[in-house]
Amino acid sequence: MKIDCGVCVLRPFQASDAESITPLLNDRDVWINLSDRVPHPYRREDADAFIAAAMQKSPVENFAICLDDRAVGSIGFFLGTGIGRVSAEVGYWIGKPYWGRGLLSAALPPATTYAIEHFELTRVFALLFSHNTASMRALEKAGYVREGFMKQATIKDGVVHDEYLYGYYA
Repeated sequence: MKIDCGVCVLRPFQASDAESITPLLNDRDVWINLSDRVPHPYRREDADAFIAAAMQKSPVENFAICLDDRAVGSIGFFLGTGIGRVSAEVGYWIGKPYWGRGLLSAALPPATTYAIEHFELTRVFALLFSHNTASMRALEKAGYVREGFMKQATIKDGVVHDEYLYGYYA
């Protein structure tokens, strides 16, 4: 399964992607904007474990963002459970050498549509640090709406941050 996004392609992860994503996720400038679900330093065994788990999911929950079939980022969904099962959090990253190319702006709309259709969602949301303006722009281009501002809501690398909440509705 592949989703053509124009400037990039979304496809399920494959074992060989560990080679390309390990150095990209080990970059502190990438990691600093991610949740602590992603360890730092990021090692090959972290990539192997993530990809093995991703490959077990059907339907696909985490896609590789690819240029010329090389994984340069990821976009995935953390599905809600119980009464929150109609919602999912979207998470994503792009390797620093690929920033500014519009990859996330291209990937977000079709990935969001895929998640809504395949998981019967009514809402997809994103949480991001208030300083991450590039991510805000990409979400807004994709039709996400800023729902809220949470003061001192998160901590990353020992620093407390404000956070924005964005939502997209089916």
